Amino acid sequence: MKHLIASALIVLTITLFCCTNKKAVEIPYPLPVPDTSAIVFLPGIVSSDSFDFNACFSADGKSYYFTRNESDRTLIYVIRHNGTNWGSPQLTSFTDTAWSQADPAFAPDGKMYFISNRPKDANDTLRDFDIWFSNPLPNGEWSAPENFKAINSDSNEYYMSFTATGNVYFGSSRNGSAGQEDIYVSRLENGVYTTPENLGAAVNTDKAEFDPFITHDEKLIIFASSKRDDGLGGADLYYSRFENGAWTKAASLGKHINTTTRDFCPYISRDGKYFFFSSNRDVKWVKAEALNR
Repeated sequence: MKHLIASALIVLTITLFCCTNKKAVEIPYPLPVPDTSAIVFLPGIVSSDSFDFNACFSADGKSYYFTRNESDRTLIYVIRHNGTNWGSPQLTSFTDTAWSQADPAFAPDGKMYFISNRPKDANDTLRDFDIWFSNPLPNGEWSAPENFKAINSDSNEYYMSFTATGNVYFGSSRNGSAGQEDIYVSRLENGVYTTPENLGAAVNTDKAEFDPFITHDEKLIIFASSKRDDGLGGADLYYSRFENGAWTKAASLGKHINTTTRDFCPYISRDGKYFFFSSNRDVKWVKAEALNR
């Protein structure tokens, strides 16, 4: 009963997220759309014979960004809708094929954030993953990437997600983490990002927690974690709600979402209709209502 009540609250939170998301638009979803069982997203276009992951729609819903593994590097691609169909994948202009890029995410101001192991400067020899960002240009392209110095560390940073106010949630293996990786938040206050804070024991454990998706209202977080006692595969998806000033103890999304393989990269579409995640080398999607099972 407790699980059913918690699951219902997830959908309620998503509904409120949709209704309060002023940037929600009509996304031209491809057919067939899923019901409460997950299916592969755009097979042959996004989900191919490669290792494909991530989900990220543009503000107008007409562009979709994702990551593809090629020749031991991860590269960020975009597909665009021409009014009738979704086109073929094209490398984004900020992607440098000499390095890896992954985990595209939009901030409320329209900037594109992503991770890369490219060097920060000529003296950088660490080769860790940092968070970078690019500004949108009038021609639909992107500016030269800039390092997100305010929150990067000497360790790896991964997968970020933004609230409506600009607060950013992300994964990191920095010093002070409880496990291999933890989830952190940095708040945007007076135009400046604060020192990242660990989300604490309700979310983070001595295992690995990563790939956080935060709703715009900051009431629900969905994330991946590996090697937990209740895990089904290489990684599973979990959720926690923010109540009475604190995060509730994280719980698994359950067997209707999680599989015996690696499930990661959670994402809720801007209109709140669909839940996306990555599994078995493909991007998958399912109705948001499936989280209520």
